[in-house]
Amino acid sequence: MTKTIFFDFDGTLADSAAGIIGGLHVAAKTMGLPDLGDAVYRRFIGPVMTTSLHEYYPTLSAAAVQQTVLAFQDYYGREGWQHTTIYPGIPAALAQLQAAGYSLNVASAKPEVMLHKLLPHFQLTQYFSGVYGATLDESIRSSKTQVLAYGLTQSQADPAQSVMVGDRASDMVGGSANRVATLGVLYGFGDRAELTAAHADAIVATPKELMAGIQQLLG
Repeated sequence: MTKTIFFDFDGTLADSAAGIIGGLHVAAKTMGLPDLGDAVYRRFIGPVMTTSLHEYYPTLSAAAVQQTVLAFQDYYGREGWQHTTIYPGIPAALAQLQAAGYSLNVASAKPEVMLHKLLPHFQLTQYFSGVYGATLDESIRSSKTQVLAYGLTQSQADPAQSVMVGDRASDMVGGSANRVATLGVLYGFGDRAELTAAHADAIVATPKELMAGIQQLLG
């Protein structure tokens, strides 16, 4: 049975903070919303944006949330994505895992169309068998649980032979909800306390440790 790995994108494969935070400033200005500042906007990275908008702008209507997402995506699609960098050591870790026979996939709350733009740009496409994300307006597959469920179905992966790798609690929750083992990473936007509280099955500190962490969970 093939052993399958699902990787989050933001904070796990890539440091996308500059583009996402910049996009949130632009979206807030476009929508006439209070600017919450870099520190708060950093917390948006990882979970689905609609979830964070409801949390940090609780008076926004559902329609206004969708308009804000579209304002963000307009900026991000034109400019924000270009401020993304791949974490050092990620390409080498992916090549090592692929050579060891694991099937690698992306499962991200980012819109799928954007993932298909980013992965070729950073020459990562060759490592992944499947790429699974949200729709552009985040109205479909609007949680990591739903994205991962979609990825499991489309890839025909066995949950008992799969691992979800991510840096935020939402990744761990998504894995657990789909009966998939979870590996938290500390080099992204979450921390050990968040990942531990979300019941990560294992935690690693650097991309170099990804192989060992996955072997610990799957062998």
